Amino acid sequence: QVQLVESGGGLVQPGGSLKLSCEVAGLTLRYYSIAWFRQAPGKEREGVSCTSSSDDSTRYADSVKRRFTISRDNAKSTEYLQMNSLKPEDTAVYYCATDRVVRTICSLDTRGMNLWGKGTQVTVSS
Repeated sequence: QVQLVESGGGLVQPGGSLKLSCEVAGLTLRYYSIAWFRQAPGKEREGVSCTSSSDDSTRYADSVKRRFTISRDNAKSTEYLQMNSLKPEDTAVYYCATDRVVRTICSLDTRGMNLWGKGTQVTVSS
């Protein structure tokens, strides 16, 4: 069964860290680009970060640059999002997704994604 499963969310204080995982099943991760998105209550889903299938191209939203780091472990078929210096405005449900396209430059466009995980809640609050 082809699926993406996120984990690692939780409640953290401002300034804290979390590491999200996206386990990929039914696909060979090293062939595909994976992206992280988030959606806060009442807001549209937005792109956070992505990495290309070759893993040599990464992108970050301006709001998370220098705080978040995307990475992958092809052997474990898992994509990660390390989130540091978390802020209350980072509170959202975080999703991983893929368009199942072999890319040299990854995409943060929600419209192109055709496989999504169910999401993991991240809450940043004191």
